[in-house]
Amino acid sequence: MTAAESPGDGPDEYAAAVLDVVLRVPSGRATTYGLVAEIVGEQLGRGGPRQVGSVMAGSGTRYAHLLPDDAGEVPWWRVVNAAGSPPRHHLTEALDALRAEGCPLTRDGQRVDLRRAVWFPDDDPPR
Repeated sequence: MTAAESPGDGPDEYAAAVLDVVLRVPSGRATTYGLVAEIVGEQLGRGGPRQVGSVMAGSGTRYAHLLPDDAGEVPWWRVVNAAGSPPRHHLTEALDALRAEGCPLTRDGQRVDLRRAVWFPDDDPPR
């Protein structure tokens, strides 16, 4: 059975859940691939940091159809590795975006200071 036949447990379901979490990360904050994987894993019982990375790599193209109409750009720069480093191949662009949002960075300015910047879903105001 394909994802189109069974959207309830295909790759699109996982990607939609990842994108939903990432879209909730507020400006000036960041999260990690691992934390997103834990949050989605609690909901769906599958996936890991590498799968989150794969979704993020396709968020502007492959999974764009899963975004709400009013979503705008997926804030991919707010998702970093466990050391606080943005993707190497987009390092300058990500750090520029994080700085512009006022996200706390390490002294050398090359990583997110996760102790001060990490976002958890519990930080969201009640809806």
